[in-house]
Amino acid sequence: MLRDGEELVLDLHPHWWYFASAFIAAVGAFIVGILVLSYVDIGAVRIAAGLLILGTLIWLAERYIRWISTHFVLTTDRVIYRSGVVAKHGIEIPLQRINTIFFSQRIFERVLGLGDLKIESASETGAQVFEDIRSPDKVQHDIYAQMEANENRGLEKLGDRLEAKGAQAAQAAPAGLPPSVTDQIAELHRLLQAGALTDAEFDAKKAELLGRM
Repeated sequence: MLRDGEELVLDLHPHWWYFASAFIAAVGAFIVGILVLSYVDIGAVRIAAGLLILGTLIWLAERYIRWISTHFVLTTDRVIYRSGVVAKHGIEIPLQRINTIFFSQRIFERVLGLGDLKIESASETGAQVFEDIRSPDKVQHDIYAQMEANENRGLEKLGDRLEAKGAQAAQAAPAGLPPSVTDQIAELHRLLQAGALTDAEFDAKKAELLGRM
């Protein structure tokens, strides 16, 4: 799923608590089934115990398949969520569109090291909640770190483009007349209108140019 130049930072399955209830039910059904088969001679009861064991094992297998096919992925450019084997569900959130990240943990979740992560973004879906995330506070920190790194890379690319434009303008203009700050800001605005820059990148570079005056 990675694009050119994109690097993987995190690839997480849900916390093991995701299928803990199914595992506990399977263990309980197995114990009950063993006791019934050992001490009860009634055929119908034995069949019921066997079906109980089979049902909980199927439930455990289904939860495990869901667990292993669910991924919460953080890259240097995006947050990606994928789940499902036959019927699939996926979400992609570019880092530059993320506004705020929240995490929540109840007491027992904090003890076990899991919680919910809520990401608010400037997209049609708005806020997205991801449940049973391992160490949600660390994941929140990692996302913010990648957002900052992504913004810095964008500013570096912008600087390179402006330098290239300046070099072209210097070649076309008379010697000794580099592009003015006004011309560079006008070029920034053109790139913003074309969608090559975000508002944050435009404001940061514009402030840097005005500071040189």
